[in-house]
Amino acid sequence: MYRPFEGRRRVVIIDQADALVAAAQNALLKTLEEPPSSSVFILVTSRPDVLLPTVRSRCPDLRFRPLAATDIATVLVARKHSESEARAVAATADGSVGQALQASAGELVEARDIAQRVLAAAASARDAGSRLEGAKELLPKSGGRPGFERDYLATNLRAMASLLRDAEVLATEADAAALANADVRPALEKLAKGYGGERGVRAFGAIDEALVALDRNAGVKIVADWLVLQL
Repeated sequence: MYRPFEGRRRVVIIDQADALVAAAQNALLKTLEEPPSSSVFILVTSRPDVLLPTVRSRCPDLRFRPLAATDIATVLVARKHSESEARAVAATADGSVGQALQASAGELVEARDIAQRVLAAAASARDAGSRLEGAKELLPKSGGRPGFERDYLATNLRAMASLLRDAEVLATEADAAALANADVRPALEKLAKGYGGERGVRAFGAIDEALVALDRNAGVKIVADWLVLQL
């Protein structure tokens, strides 16, 4: 109800609005329906369906799509990241600058290199044993904090998914401007020969299943071994 000190509007931002319990949402209804003329309320959520219908009906719906990897890379380069680091981070940031800024560039560059080697080795492997040897690269050489192995594998798998997506872009001769990892295009062109078409789609689906299995607490080594056999 207080008037703003400087600007024309006082802005109230409720981040993660889906975390509001029903009683809290109901308490906002009157204010959202008839806000003070000098105030604006912004409810931020990635799960609008969790909000009560009565809350949603009182708010205009503004959707923000994920940013392109090239746009995120531009932001990172402006913040003194190298082109290679920026591309590696942007490729796994899910369109979010905030997520990209929180990521460790060094770890993601390493993850992309590992993912590239494992994909290339699996593409040329002629037996299961050779593929299982490649699975060892997806796991850390030494232990760390609790959950480190799981996070390490998940990071490598997301980098692998990003590379496969780009390989499919090249295989289908789509617009190269859509590449998230354009700085390693020669490697992508080699991967496109091995993973273009049905094999690439199958591999991409296997990575998605592996990430779900990790979330459900499946054994890290089992997931890594299973995945390389699907590639």
